[in-house]
Amino acid sequence: MSSSPDQSKWRTLESAVARRATLRAEGRKVVLTNGVFDLLHPGHLHYLKHAAALGDALFIALNSDASVRQLKGPTRPVESESVRAAHLCALPFVDTVVIFGQPRLTTEIRQLHPDIYCKAGDYTLEKLDPGERAELELAGTTIEFMPFLPGHSTTTLIAQRSAAVARGMGQP
Repeated sequence: MSSSPDQSKWRTLESAVARRATLRAEGRKVVLTNGVFDLLHPGHLHYLKHAAALGDALFIALNSDASVRQLKGPTRPVESESVRAAHLCALPFVDTVVIFGQPRLTTEIRQLHPDIYCKAGDYTLEKLDPGERAELELAGTTIEFMPFLPGHSTTTLIAQRSAAVARGMGQP
């Protein structure tokens, strides 16, 4: 039995738009979320599972390595975009993963026209990027915020691992 993730979930934007059109024709609701998803952890899984439950298909727009560096700095991402995409594709409740190269998701929102856009509970309407929010509103997309699982943060996890390595307790 193969343990490789379902690579058919990993799509170009054009292929994702075609998938979206098929789902729309079937009357199915698409949920879109986005993020870095570096070092996939229980907080991510909690959030993504709740997001998927809002509709019929969960689309994830994944920041490319270059856009992660623009947003998070030169030491990120910890895992490459291909590894992060493979991890997300392996999740049974994920329909589609699209890698995007800009820091913001406006083009993808405009083209995918999601029914629901979801972010983790550490976001609010005021914290959404104004351009992304404008595209969502123009598309008539419902915006939802999922519960945040306290104690699970990629930044905290990276800091803990770095401290363990510095103390000689972890692998470099």
